[in-house]
Amino acid sequence: VLGGHVTLYHVYKRPFVDYFLRKVSGWYTVVIFTASMQEYADPVIDWLDAGRGILSRRLFRESCTQLPSGSYTKDLSVIEGDLARVCLVDNSPVSYSVNPSNGIPIEGWTHDLSDEALLDLLPVLDSLRFTSDVRRILGLRGY
Repeated sequence: VLGGHVTLYHVYKRPFVDYFLRKVSGWYTVVIFTASMQEYADPVIDWLDAGRGILSRRLFRESCTQLPSGSYTKDLSVIEGDLARVCLVDNSPVSYSVNPSNGIPIEGWTHDLSDEALLDLLPVLDSLRFTSDVRRILGLRGY
């Protein structure tokens, strides 16, 4: 039920998302920060987590800031005051415009079953574990 209306929607998992989440949750505390409404996002997050408890926190549209353009930004300080160990993987650069040196871009996905973007991110996320401040690396934008 979205906004008081019964709504049918179909959600597909991006290729390798289960492997990606399992791997990354071993390295980091994984927080879902979405511009989606909670009524929509909660069941999807439950499906992704599958009872494993690997998605530790959930932040929804009400935690975002809406811009005049209608887009949403995500101020990562609502997750953690010290942003040295925080990064945001998002398909919209506007989402991390408040904290640009914490953003990791990823292409949006719809149905390409040969997509390997999540696998491509694993070496980056793995290496960031060994830096004291992710912003020093991500701020370079040369990867």
